[in-house]
This record gives sequence, C-alpha cells and structure tokens, in this order.
Amino acid sequence: MNNSGFKFGIIFSVLLLVFITDLKAEINEPSEAIHSVKSVIIPCKDLIDDGLYKSIKRRSQEALDMGAEYLIYEIQTYGGLVQAADDISKYLILKVGKKAKTIAYVTTEAISAGAMISVSCQDIIMLENTTIGDAAPIMLGGKLEGVEREKQESFVRATFKRAAQANNYPEALLKAMVTVQTEVYRIRNVESGEYEFFENRKIPTDPNKYDIDNKELIVKDDELLTLTASDALEYGIARAVVDDEQGVLSYLADRDGVTFSGEPIVLKTIWSEEMVRWINSPMVMGVLVMVAFLGIYIELNTPGVGLPGLAAVICFTVMIGSKYLIGLANWVEVALFVTGLILLSIEIFVLPGFGIAGSLGIICILGGLFGMLIKNPPGKIPWPQTDLDWKLLSDGAVSLTLGFIGFVVLAWLSTKYLPKMQFLSGLILLPGTAKKGDEVEVSMTSPTESQIVNIGDIGEVIMPLRPTGKARFGEAVVDCLAQAEFLDKGTKIEIIQIHGNKVTVKAAGNQE
Repeated sequence: MNNSGFKFGIIFSVLLLVFITDLKAEINEPSEAIHSVKSVIIPCKDLIDDGLYKSIKRRSQEALDMGAEYLIYEIQTYGGLVQAADDISKYLILKVGKKAKTIAYVTTEAISAGAMISVSCQDIIMLENTTIGDAAPIMLGGKLEGVEREKQESFVRATFKRAAQANNYPEALLKAMVTVQTEVYRIRNVESGEYEFFENRKIPTDPNKYDIDNKELIVKDDELLTLTASDALEYGIARAVVDDEQGVLSYLADRDGVTFSGEPIVLKTIWSEEMVRWINSPMVMGVLVMVAFLGIYIELNTPGVGLPGLAAVICFTVMIGSKYLIGLANWVEVALFVTGLILLSIEIFVLPGFGIAGSLGIICILGGLFGMLIKNPPGKIPWPQTDLDWKLLSDGAVSLTLGFIGFVVLAWLSTKYLPKMQFLSGLILLPGTAKKGDEVEVSMTSPTESQIVNIGDIGEVIMPLRPTGKARFGEAVVDCLAQAEFLDKGTKIEIIQIHGNKVTVKAAGNQE
C-alpha cells in the first residue's frame, strides 16, 4: 500500500507540474492568445452622391479581398443625395457588416446623409469637438410641407430605424435627427441601472421598473437633434471619443481583445472616381450641355466638319459616359440617345428641309437625356416612382435648362460678334438680312463686303459640297448646302431655297 501510494504521489506531482508550466507559459506569452487582425481606413468626404457609393463599394470589396477584419470609414461630410446615402447604408448593413467590423470614424462632422452612413456602421467613434445629426430631408429651391414632408421623412426615418436596430443605437434619438416635433426623454431603468430613451407618447408607466419622476428632457419638440462628440458618447450613439486615429485603434483593441497587425492601410478614391463625381455635379453638367449645343449650332452654320462639331461630340460622350459609370444611364438610354443623334445628322446633312427624321431624332435625344436623369433598370420605363426620383429629375432638369439658356446667350453673341473678328470670322456665317422678295445678304470671301443673291441664281462650286461647302455667284463666295447629293468642284448649281442664313442649292440643268 505504501509503495502504491508513493507511486501515485509521484504521478500526481508530475501532472501538476505540467499543468503549472502550461499555465505559466500562457500568462507570460499573452500575445499568442490575442487575435491579430488587419484594419483598413476608407475616407468618405465631401458630397455624398452615386459616385461616392460606387467608390465605397469598390474600396470595401478591395479591403475584404485583402483580408481586413476592421473597416474604418473616415466620415467628413455635410451630406448629399438621400438615395445615394441609403444605397451606402444598405450596403454597409446587409453586405459588409456580415463579413467584417464596420466603424464610422467622424473626424469633423457627419451631418444629414453623413449621419445616415455613420449610424449604418456597427460602431461610431468621434474625434473631440465633432458633430453628428441634423438629417431632416430638404428640397433645393423649394420647401417641404405637409404630406410631402412626411413622405420624405418617413423614408429617411425608416433608414435610421433599420440602422438603430441593426447596430444597437437609441432609436428615439435617431428619429429626432430626422423629424422635428419628436420630444425625447431619458429615463433610468431601475432594474438594470441603464438609461433608456423614449418619445413623449411612449413614456413607460411602470414606476417599479423606471424612475419616471426623474425623467430628463433631451430633445425639445421644436428641435432637430445634432450632437457634439461628448453628448453622443453620453447618450450611447458614439462608442468612444478619441484624440486621433491611434486612439481609434487602441479603443477597438482594448474592447475586442485584439491586436492590429501594422499600420492600417488607407484606401483613397482614385482620380477617375473623383473626375466622374466632378463631371456629374450640376454646374459642370450644365456647362457641358451649353458647350455641346453651341458646338452643334456653330457646326451647322459652317461648311464641313471642324472643331465645334468635335467639341460637341466630346461633350456628349463625356456626359453619357459619366452617367453610365454611376448607374444613371443604361444601355437602352445610351442607344436611344445615339439613335437620335444619327437621325438628326441624316436630317441636317442628307435630307432637304426638316421632317420626320429630324423630329424623331429630337424625340430620341430628349428621351435618352430624360432616362439618364432617373435611375432605372433597362427593362423598366424611366419614370419617377418616389419623391427622391422626382428630386433627382428636377435637379438634372435644372442643369439642362441652365445649360440651354447659356447656349442661347452664347449663340446670340457668336452670331453678333464672331463675324466681325477677322481671325474668327470663318467660324460662322453672317446672318441673313431680309431684302425685297427672296433676297438675302450672305457671307463672302471678304467679310467687309456683302452681296445679294436670290433664288434661281446660277453659280459654280469652288469647294466640294459634302453636303456643305462654298460656291461662287458672280463676285460673291457663298456657303451653301447641297440638296440630298454631293457636288464636286466646278459643278454648276442653282439656288432653290434661302432660309435665314442657310442657302440650299441643287445641280443646275444642262451640265457641260
């Protein structure tokens, strides 16, 4: 017995020594027990639009592909398009949030649509003295009231509610960021000791569970909630308030028990994304429309195809391409627009007068442009379905209208002054001046002289008409348009129509 007990004691001692050794190793080497993770910072700055949405999708997927487990979105924006913000919100909650940790890092302000993106992340961390909130929808150039306001706000409230439920933010406070007349109180839960937030009409009545007598008014009924970093932290919207980027990583590491492998990678927007966003801004789009129409106008009033026509083609290509890249233009609308240009070109350069082809061309062009102002799949009629769609349409229409007004003004100025400038006089025909009968004053070789030509005059082609070119009538050199044919140099021609500054001719009979 004594011998057996001695053996048992030795075995027990050895096992205990092994256990103590393993435990000591775990205590002395904690780094092996802490999970090492990779983080990526994705800046989200300036106007929130469809271009930013596409960029966030690209950069987020790139971060996930490189194995990042923490995606930190650096927020610095006063807002933008609600539809783009909602697209980003759904992407963060339904896609990215299921594969990695998402953190909104507010470095200056997260206002309006910026607040929507922030609360769609699982955590919000703010720098000191930054702000978040003020997400009530607005309409540029108008005022939302009554039912129209409620229709807009109900959509935005639903988006904030979705984020509150997905990421555990106080739902009542997020609603107060969207809607005025939402009075919110903070009441302590006696059982848990935690504070909870309630709208005025939803205040609990059980005094055994809530300290109702000491409820605290947080948001008045005439206020729209905007919070500083310290208030956001106190009310449970911000998880932490830090001094810098390193403070963000330190907080996450301590809370989640992880270490970050190296410095976080910063995925910035690329130049093409910034350029597409810039092109699709209302101001730039209006300028492109103006230059395109002006180029067409000048080209129609000059022989051949030159720089004005090339400029118009480039402007239209840039407009359509940028709309296609951000998802506003699909292949149907692009095809419709191009078909319109082809029909209009046939009407101008091939067919005499203006008829069915020209009318269909204008309808196709307008239809294509209209469709590009609304986001819709190729198989669906491009018609606004929501107030947000109407807002996008109205903003685009304003850009087109301003661009067209600018074109009209510049076209008038070019008609009035370009012919008087010696080095630019070749860019545009002199305007026709009505005389007796069918007489008209037209441009000639010397811009300081003028010559009267009439319907029925016979002349000779001195620059091939394909279908536009130059012809000589007596001493006058006139810019002409051939009727449904190409005429070579030396061909005898007859004037058959004079409309403003447009002289239409045909081959004269009895050609030698």
